[in-house]
Amino acid sequence: MKKSFVYFMTNKNNTVIYVGVTSDLLKRVYQHKTKAYKGFTDRYNCNKLIYFEEFDDINKAIAREKQIKGGNRKRKEDLINFVNPEWKDLSDGWLFYFD
Repeated sequence: MKKSFVYFMTNKNNTVIYVGVTSDLLKRVYQHKTKAYKGFTDRYNCNKLIYFEEFDDINKAIAREKQIKGGNRKRKEDLINFVNPEWKDLSDGWLFYFD
């Protein structure tokens, strides 16, 4: 079964939080870091993966993304601080292999 992920990206000063959903976290983070697509994360330089949740069902991941996006910034910060209190880039050290 294919995994799905809800994830947060931020910029170097941690002033912006982007919430997204994907079925390929490695590839999607790589796309954010290389600014492969123009949009919010490109405009605000969101290139640090600071939080993610894994799901077995894409529909549950999408529902969770909507729930998180419906919350305020403090709730997002609380999630991040629970698992990543230093707001470190969780993708540091990942190797990316793409064609």
